[in-house]
Amino acid sequence: MYAVVVTGGKQYKVSEGDVIYVEKLDAEVESTVELDNILVVNKENGETVFGKPSVDGAKVTAKVVAQGKAKKVLVFKYKRKKDYRKKQGHRQPYTKLQIEKINA
Repeated sequence: MYAVVVTGGKQYKVSEGDVIYVEKLDAEVESTVELDNILVVNKENGETVFGKPSVDGAKVTAKVVAQGKAKKVLVFKYKRKKDYRKKQGHRQPYTKLQIEKINA
């Protein structure tokens, strides 16, 4: 059984027990989060339900495992012959989720 979930503008194919990294959610560690924007649900009997645009009544329950930041990405801007250099770093915040249950 799996579902396609939309969160943070991205789509994730998840099944029970999966651990995914999503864009930062406003939730405490060890709390539960319900994701209700579900595009596709594949049930255990093989039936696939497609949403228009989302599946009505479907929810995915996940537990927040951690909040953190990804590795640093360096942004270096440079213009030759003009003595212009700019170095900037960025660390994208994320939320680590463990999928507990898919309700469809």
